[in-house]
Amino acid sequence: MARNTKVAADPNAPPVTRTLARFVATHPSTGWSDAVDREAHRTFLNWVGCAVGAARHESVEAALGALAMLRPSAQAAVLGREERLDMAGAALVNGISSHTFDFDDTHLKTIIHPAGPVASALLALAEGTGASGRQVIDALVLGIDVACRVGNVMYPDHYDRGWHITGSTGTLGAAAGCARLLGLDEEKTAMALGIAASQPVGMREQFGTMTKPFHPGAAARAGLTAALLAKHGFTASPKALEAPRGMMQTVSTKNDWNEITDELGSRFEISFNTYKPFACGIVIHPSIDACVQLRERGVAAADVERIELKVHSLVLELTGKKEPKDGLEGKFSVYHGCAAGLVVGRAGEPEYDDDFVNREDVVALRRRVVATVDDSIDEASADVTAVLKDGRRERVFVEHAIGSLERPLPDAALEDKFRTMADPVIGAARVGALLAACRDLGNAPSVGAVVKEARP
Repeated sequence: MARNTKVAADPNAPPVTRTLARFVATHPSTGWSDAVDREAHRTFLNWVGCAVGAARHESVEAALGALAMLRPSAQAAVLGREERLDMAGAALVNGISSHTFDFDDTHLKTIIHPAGPVASALLALAEGTGASGRQVIDALVLGIDVACRVGNVMYPDHYDRGWHITGSTGTLGAAAGCARLLGLDEEKTAMALGIAASQPVGMREQFGTMTKPFHPGAAARAGLTAALLAKHGFTASPKALEAPRGMMQTVSTKNDWNEITDELGSRFEISFNTYKPFACGIVIHPSIDACVQLRERGVAAADVERIELKVHSLVLELTGKKEPKDGLEGKFSVYHGCAAGLVVGRAGEPEYDDDFVNREDVVALRRRVVATVDDSIDEASADVTAVLKDGRRERVFVEHAIGSLERPLPDAALEDKFRTMADPVIGAARVGALLAACRDLGNAPSVGAVVKEARP
């Protein structure tokens, strides 16, 4: 049978691979505003807290058990653990742990969680090579810029096709960051991006399982490996990203190439990073925020006849699990998020414990949540009404949830979140030192202080 080999692609796409490689290899250290540098430190701090917080989770135990069978050399630390692994293994496990709670950073324009792949690869490589903290921060800014700019080009088509965009673009961000940390020139950086382009990771079908946090970990490992291969002369197509059968045109029909070059070097995507106050999918946050506000107004769960929830269709597509069986599934249940917000006034990691998800009063309340789709409401908003047993109605409309760009999480709240996650793992006495090490990373001679203080 004859094959139809016609490719509906752009044969004249701009040289994206080369453009990004030149940018990563040549952009000057601290070539951005103090606000960008501050956001890089906030991003790193939030990532460390998420990784340490999940260090004892069964997904991390399983990953370490599997990697132990490979008998890795002890090159790099696993945050919140005594174990040490080879660099690639540490990148994998730290990437897994940092995304396990679904509490990590979010680039809202693309819903990429950029630190998971990029920071996980960089910390492992920096420990192995003795890189300075300043070099890590520089590489973090540039790696995240690559991942998110590629995401901007393809979102939402790429995501709508079923790709977990954090993993698929994260390989490129990790490769770019590691290439920068290794001091690769433009040519070898292009090869690193090309090698990474053949390793996009992750499908949305895996949401609600341990394999979702595997995606940023696998992306970190793939990107780190790509940069090491390129350093030693391994080659790839110099058009691996943009060619008609390259990565971007293969995994997406939308390719807005201008997103690569617009304000490249003057606008940094890390500036649009946000940090979650709730440990679940970002599209649930407005609904939780509204229910927390209802509780603060005096609405008690016992007095609620039903909760009327109006949200964009994407919210129910991603988080429409009405009867989550465990904590991982609870993170993809807007019904559970609403119940947690109204019952206890928060939705941190304890509210996604298996026992809490199955608690009788919580189950009873979430079954009284009636969700309807209203696509006139933005994805980042929610319209929530509590109908009380005495007939009263209390309504809250959240246009932008706490933690969004419009209502950013302040430093004090970010540090409180860090302490809540890290205290049970490494102890309160060490948390202060770890916070200080993260805050001062850009001035540190190495990542040694972060690694030391993150041990239990």
